[in-house]
Amino acid sequence: MKTMNFSVGDHLVTPRCGYVHHGIYVGSGRVIHYAGFSRLWWPGPVEEISVELFSLGHPVSVHVVPGRRFDGPGCADRARQRLGERRFSLFTNNCEHFSAWCEQGISRSTQIEALYARLYMALVAFSTFALPILRR
Repeated sequence: MKTMNFSVGDHLVTPRCGYVHHGIYVGSGRVIHYAGFSRLWWPGPVEEISVELFSLGHPVSVHVVPGRRFDGPGCADRARQRLGERRFSLFTNNCEHFSAWCEQGISRSTQIEALYARLYMALVAFSTFALPILRR
């Protein structure tokens, strides 16, 4: 894969099966990301890897967030502070939470928020339509 001209501190994203993977570009073709379940069922640490390994052959783009609190080297420094961390949680501390924290100072995952919203809507639909039928 040809490495694009990313800038230090860019928030990179690459598609996976069912989700989008996030990481922070730190220069010289390297990305810091939460490895998550990349090692099957054993959650991996925050680690520094090549853009090629980060992408797994998928396209990589820059995720632009308006009003970033930490730009460029400041964002990359925040990512480096967490190297080796092993507190991955799919719902509360995943790769998107990590990348948002690096650039915004807030741990947030819009993918998880969307999942919660879909589950809530399914529960509302079930309680509105299925429960009355089941109670007959």
